[in-house]
Order: sequence, then C-alpha cells, then structure tokens
Amino acid sequence: MAQDKSRFREKKMENLIDVARGNIPADLLLTGARVVNVFSGEILNTNIAVKDGLIAGLGDYKQGLEELNLAGKYVIPGLIDAHFHIESSMLTPSAFAAVAVPHGTTAVVADPHEIVNVAGLEGFRFMLEDSRGLPLDIFYMVPSCVPATPLETSGAEIGPEDISQALSLHPGSPGLAELMNFPGVCSKAPDVLAKIRMARGFECLVDGHAPLLGGRDLNAYLSTGILTDHECTSAAEALEKMRLGMRIIIREGSAAKNLNALLPIVTDHNYQNVFFCCDDRHPADLMAEGQIDHVLRKAVAAGLDPVRAVQMATLHPARHYNLRGLGGIAPGYQADLLVVSDLSRFQIELVFKAGKLAAREGRYLWAQTGKPAKSLSNTIHLPELRGRLSLKKTAQNALARVIEVQPEQILTKCLLIPAAEIDASGELARVAVVERHGKNGNIAVGLVKGFGRLKGALASTVAHDSHNLILVGTDTQDMELAARTVAAAGGGLAVVSEGRVLAALALPVAGLMSSEDAGTVSRLHEELHQAARRIGCVLPSPFMTMSFLALPVIPELRITDLGLVDVPEFELVDLWIQK
Repeated sequence: MAQDKSRFREKKMENLIDVARGNIPADLLLTGARVVNVFSGEILNTNIAVKDGLIAGLGDYKQGLEELNLAGKYVIPGLIDAHFHIESSMLTPSAFAAVAVPHGTTAVVADPHEIVNVAGLEGFRFMLEDSRGLPLDIFYMVPSCVPATPLETSGAEIGPEDISQALSLHPGSPGLAELMNFPGVCSKAPDVLAKIRMARGFECLVDGHAPLLGGRDLNAYLSTGILTDHECTSAAEALEKMRLGMRIIIREGSAAKNLNALLPIVTDHNYQNVFFCCDDRHPADLMAEGQIDHVLRKAVAAGLDPVRAVQMATLHPARHYNLRGLGGIAPGYQADLLVVSDLSRFQIELVFKAGKLAAREGRYLWAQTGKPAKSLSNTIHLPELRGRLSLKKTAQNALARVIEVQPEQILTKCLLIPAAEIDASGELARVAVVERHGKNGNIAVGLVKGFGRLKGALASTVAHDSHNLILVGTDTQDMELAARTVAAAGGGLAVVSEGRVLAALALPVAGLMSSEDAGTVSRLHEELHQAARRIGCVLPSPFMTMSFLALPVIPELRITDLGLVDVPEFELVDLWIQK
C-alpha cells in the first residue's frame, strides 16, 4: 500500500509538471481571473491551471478539460479560521462544513477541547472521524487544558501521555491548543509544564490564551515557547504581547468582538504577525453573516487594505501553523480558490476545494455524510436539585460578590453589593453551576448582573470548558424545570418561565452538539433568543455569554461547580464578604 501511494505521488508530480509546461491540458482552467497574489501583495490578470487538485501554474494557459471564464472576477485563496471551536457552533464537523464552506472557509485550525473535556480521547476520535471526506481541512490542535484548571470538575482529564496519543492519532495536528492555565505556567505547575514539554518534544506549536496578562508574568508565560494569543481586548494589550514575540489573532465571534479595538495596531511593519479567527460562533451568525468572510468585510469597511486583509486571512495563518500548500495561489499549492466580484463585499460566488467545486452562490454542493455518535449520547448525570438552587442566608451587612457581564466581551467584573439590597434589585439573577458528569454532584450558586430583569430561567449544558450545567434565573422552580428539560434531551439549551418551557434546543452529542443540520439548529436557536427576550433578557447572545461565566481562566469573577473563582488570584472565594 505504501509503495502504491508513493507511485501515485510520483505520477501526480509528473502530471503537474506536464500541465505547468503546457504539454497536457489542465483538469480545470480558470481564465480571465484577477488573482490576489498574497505573496507579492499584487492583483494579477492571469489564468489558473489546475491538475489533480493542485495548482500547476499561473499564466497564459489555454488547455483545460474543463474551462471557466471568470470575466475579470477576483480569485482569492480559501479562507483559514486560525482558531475555532466547532462544538460552539452546536454542529457536528460534517454539519459545520455545510455552512462554513459556502462562506469561503476551506481550512480551520480547531481546538476540540469542549468535547474532550466531556468525553476525553473518545470525543477527539469522534471529531476526527466525522471530519473525513469533507471539502474542509480541519486541523485539530490537541487540547492542553482538560480540565482548564483544578477549580472545576470535568468529565475527563488529559495528561502528557494522552497528548502523545492524540498527536499519534492525528499526525496533521499543528500542536498544543490554547494553554489557558496561565497561572499554572507562571507558578511552574509540574503537570502544565509536562504538557508543554511533550508538545515541544514532537516539535509542535503551542497556542496561547492569556487575557490581560502583562509585565513579568507575560514574560514568564512566553518563555515556555507559547506563540499566539486570541484574547486581546485592547490595542495596548495586543502591542505589549506582539513586542514580546506573540502573533496576534484578532477575534470576531458571536459574543467576543475585538476587531475594531485591535485593527489600529496593524501597520506596514507588523501585519505579517496578525491573522483572524472567529473562536466561538453560533449557527445563525454563520448562516446570516458568515465566518472569516464576515471579518474581511468588517476589516475593509474599517479601513484595512483589501489585499492585506486577504493575506491575514490566508497566508499568515497557513505559514504560522505549517499548513503546507495552503493559503496562497501558486504552483504546487492546493487549489482552494474563491471567486468574488469585488474586494469590499467579499460575496463568495464559487468555492473550489482541491480543484473541485464545493459551493456555488451560497449553496453547498458536497454530499453530506454524518457519523453516528451513539457512544456520546448519554453524558448528562445530574444530582438531585430540589432545595439546592437557593442562596445561603447571611447577615444583612455582608457584601455579595456579583459577576457583572460586559457587553460584547467575555470578560467580567466583580461587583460588591450589600446583602440588604439584593432582593430589591431587579437587575440581579442567580447563577448556578451543577456538576453533570456524575462524579460528585456539586452545585454552586452565585449572583450575576447584566442579563436584564429576568422572569424565569435559562439553562445550558454548554458551559466552558468543563461543560457542567449552568443556570441563570430568578425563580427556583423555573430553574429546576429548565435543568430537567435539558437533561431529558441528553443536553442542550432551554428557556422556562412560570412553569412552562418556552423554547428548547436538544444537543445530544456530548451535551454540546445537535444531530440536525445548521438550518434547523439556527431556527431553534433563534426561538431560544426570542424566548429569552420575552422573559426580560437584554443580551444579544445570552447563551454564549452564559456559557463563559463558568470559565475560570478569564478575568475577573467566574463560577464553577466548586464555587466562585477570583481569576486574578486564581482561587475559590465565598459569595459573601462578612463585615
């Protein structure tokens, strides 16, 4: 078999040379193209010859078994999302491809730590299997933080030997995914450093995740070889990190939108060290706005040169993550090509994946094939909830630590509010995290501000990164009903008010993903948003915001099944401060 593959590669190379020299016709010939050359920064009027899924040459080629005259339309390389969690789309990889590819995404650097936190390497294997045969290259980084911290209960744990096994399962992995436990790095936690050493032993890259980290701690973090950050929220933060060698991934997702704040840092001198990602994006946003194409439109509208924007969305991530043959239009590169009419709207007309037409005018042309995930359909194991979702009584002169959400960000603030004022404030809701992996039955209850004056409850089994059940509400019975609703569905999201389920979305694949297509998930998800607004929620993406309340590596105050977490101090704290 190995000899057969070797002969095939040799024949493929010979064919490519023959097409490049004009000795035989191309499989596909695109004529009249205006090629955005990401290597030189030029736009060239030329033809493109494709053979065996690869680009044979650019120039005055005239022979093709299939020919397409583009009549002066632009051709750009397939777009690359430099950091994405497919599970956050609530779609399986095969269903995600059906909505991502028509928007021009032909490659994704994905971190599957959501499903791995639930199901360990079994979840990793499912993602690999469901990604086969798609017109989308998915390069899975190996999760570094399962769990993200010792301050929560996850469904699985991944150690250095598991990382080694995962890298063997997926030889195409670029490396170790976002190392969120920056306090563990700075304190030289042996298990954290062992994971970094394992990845570097495989000569792999290590991605970063260090919101608001600066000064000596940032130097310490970077001294281990960590290379990227996608968590910057200000130009000053991004520049400090860039000056210390980090490559900045500008994020524009469903909840966290950092493009406008970070774009001013991009100059002629440093743009090679900047690229784009969506990180976490819901299906309705993917369908209505797109993915990296949406980021391109916003970036160009904000004043970024269109060719430079394309470079940052293609060549830069390909070179950083060693994605050979991707990110450009040149001989020997994979024929991942997008046809667009202009470089401002970036309306994707045609998508070619390895020389094959994969999408036309927003319509996915690939046969959809999903893999069953029966082994991941029974992951919700809740403890008894009755009587456990209320706040503990305290002295009236005590102060409560309250999580305050920030609009369009996943950062939070810690407010201190007198206990005597809590009941009188209609802007506060309870937030509860319930251990759902069947390990210890932990339940923690706190307070949150920023959702609006709720009359009911929201529930979700998507709660980064350990994905315990998270509830936000003002009525105990509604919170209990919301919990029972998502548990009965094998996981998911729900809105409940006055004892009635107003909307729900089942996510039976590890409690994170639907078995339905993007259109169905998007419709049900929009019904959830409408129901959330009806019960008083003011957040545009409440479930995305809610899911991050449980992530104890993003400042300032979070909540896990173990209790409230003071992230800057990296320790559990009590809800009440007694005077």
